[in-house]
Amino acid sequence: MAGKASLMRGLARRANLALAPTRGGGGGPVALGRPVSQPLPEEDELLWDDGSAHPEWCLDSFDLVSKWEALGMLSAGFAVFGVVWGAAALNDKASKMPYAPREYPYDNLRTELGGDLGAGTVPTNR
Repeated sequence: MAGKASLMRGLARRANLALAPTRGGGGGPVALGRPVSQPLPEEDELLWDDGSAHPEWCLDSFDLVSKWEALGMLSAGFAVFGVVWGAAALNDKASKMPYAPREYPYDNLRTELGGDLGAGTVPTNR
């Protein structure tokens, strides 16, 4: 009995090893390029060759927007910021009143300052 169980375990291990992929299986994420067999091109330092089948340029080329369209967009952005700055400068309450208004209790100390006649003036002690 013990020999039969160990034989079954050995067969199960062997079947698992045969079916399981080794080291991830399937190869690399991209196909590998050709080995270097000729001299390098003159502009080789501008290519990013990581060994894949499709090396790419180190300096990205962006052809979606021309330089004049980009200049127009930049100018429009600065114009929007200028309008917002101008609106904030026109509506700058802090420069018109750089201090907080004084507020006193009891109807702004109306009675203590002399009632209706003395409202707004502070009596002096002579």
